[in-house]
Amino acid sequence: MSAAPSWFMYFIAFWAVVMVIAMSIGGFFMFRKFLKVLPMRDGKSKLDWQNYWVERSRSMWTEPSKEFLDVLVSPVPTAFRDIAKHSIAAKIGQVAIEYGATSVTRDHCIEGYIRATPKRDYRSLVTFLDNKGIDYSAFKHLLNK
Repeated sequence: MSAAPSWFMYFIAFWAVVMVIAMSIGGFFMFRKFLKVLPMRDGKSKLDWQNYWVERSRSMWTEPSKEFLDVLVSPVPTAFRDIAKHSIAAKIGQVAIEYGATSVTRDHCIEGYIRATPKRDYRSLVTFLDNKGIDYSAFKHLLNK
């Protein structure tokens, strides 16, 4: 028997590394999704609360507020945009309901967008809002928390 060519061994090693990296990345995102489904102290999971706020605020959304939500989620990659839109809409709906509003306004959208964004992404959030010319000065205090 002859030994396999050395280039073939490197090819197999390369694909083994690629597969381990791909499985690690996929596992990371699956684990994050799993954590969202675990119940919190109140017995509801983070996804349960998101669904609750979206359903409760569904009738409050107007066409302009839906269009503005589409603008706000535009920097999110297409593959993740629906999930991001749902979680941001949930936070916006929660903000509008807690203020006792009858409809979702632009200010509710901006505040909910800031509250739904993780702190590590605030720099890109501010850059995006500045580039779009969106006035968020009334909510700058939320960015300092």
